[in-house]
Amino acid sequence: MKRLIDKNFMPMAIVLRDFKKEVAAAPHKTLTVCVEREKGYNYSYKLDIFKDNDEKNYAVAERIVKTLIWLVGGYKVYVAGDSYIAKRLKEDYSMDGARRFDADFMANVYEAPFEIIECAEKDIPPLKESSFNIGGHFEGCRIGFDAGGSDRKVSAVKDGEVLYSEEVLWLPKVNEDPSYHYNEIYTAFKTAADKLPRVDAIGVSSAGIYVDNKIMAASLFVKVPKEKFDKQVKNMYIDIASRFGDVPLFVANDGDVTALAGAMELNDTKVLGIAMGTSEAAGYINKDGGINGWLNELGFVPICFNRECVDDWSGDGGVGSRYLCQEGVIHLAELLGHRFTEDTPAKKLKAVQTMMESGDKRIKDIYLNMGEYLGYAIAYYTEFYDIKHVLLLGRVTSGEGGNILMEEARRIVREEFGLNIDITMPDENNRRLGQSIVAASLPELK
Repeated sequence: MKRLIDKNFMPMAIVLRDFKKEVAAAPHKTLTVCVEREKGYNYSYKLDIFKDNDEKNYAVAERIVKTLIWLVGGYKVYVAGDSYIAKRLKEDYSMDGARRFDADFMANVYEAPFEIIECAEKDIPPLKESSFNIGGHFEGCRIGFDAGGSDRKVSAVKDGEVLYSEEVLWLPKVNEDPSYHYNEIYTAFKTAADKLPRVDAIGVSSAGIYVDNKIMAASLFVKVPKEKFDKQVKNMYIDIASRFGDVPLFVANDGDVTALAGAMELNDTKVLGIAMGTSEAAGYINKDGGINGWLNELGFVPICFNRECVDDWSGDGGVGSRYLCQEGVIHLAELLGHRFTEDTPAKKLKAVQTMMESGDKRIKDIYLNMGEYLGYAIAYYTEFYDIKHVLLLGRVTSGEGGNILMEEARRIVREEFGLNIDITMPDENNRRLGQSIVAASLPELK
């Protein structure tokens, strides 16, 4: 591992690999963790751990649990095989513990108390999986909207032909008044509608968690007070779409739309889509061509064992939202000694991209380091996903820097982990606007 700029980056993929080797050579036992979400759907993970090293076991096991609840989603975590780990998890994931943000978030999403349940191996719930298909509908006149944290994108699509696309900067994460979000989203919808003879369907790709087109949780509205969120935000997409008639609406997590874009472009399955923009968004198309109903919130999944880089929202360190997005680029530039005069992360990223275009040789190292972040993250993700393809989207991948980071990620995945994974990007225009176009295909016509 070269550690070009960020000397403190400690990949979870390497930490877990080394832990497994050490455990295999020592007396050990098996820890089983099962995360359960709505309707009893669940996911189980087994890890051999030391028989007699509580602290080392817990350090790794807690990061695995953190990974599972954000990758799969759930409000019940069953733990079998180690009482010390179960008790520590109960403390940390309580409303008074270090991971109270995670526990409270999951309790709100699933509208049920978050629980860590110590049990015997025989009491781990049997596997219950879900899979369903989305998107791929292009007939008729459609609006596709992609709500990013720094820019909003909209496309007008008629019978599969893109008549119009635009990308507009906005500031959803710093506005407390939901009328700001409402007006911006409505303006985007109206702009696309004016380019179409009529509106038959509206598809939305948006960061966050959605149930029946309702906004259950989303970082776009992080500054909106809870009472306003419940009254004015939760049904926002439904309310805005109704202004364009009684047309089908489908709101999906932007990560799932990224994965869908990859599956459609590659005409294949087992696709992990990663959008590297304001944060890290992800989605997964399984071997059957469907989605699992997982959260896929990889922005909160730890990819670095070192927690030095702390996420402002969750208060935890080492997670994807500090590395695989514009924040990662900015952090690396600052480590190189660059001092930004720009006032927003989007403008700072643009400044770095402009320096790259001007031939500044230092900037290449930033993208090589971004490729290191990505390559080791993908290797870690293979612990939980069956990955054949990774499709990269988002503003961080724009320009030559995107090609550099992709090639470095390919090298790490292939040479350091021996994984045969195809890592690709769509063409330059679709890297930035592709999700809004694919979002248009989400609803089925009545």
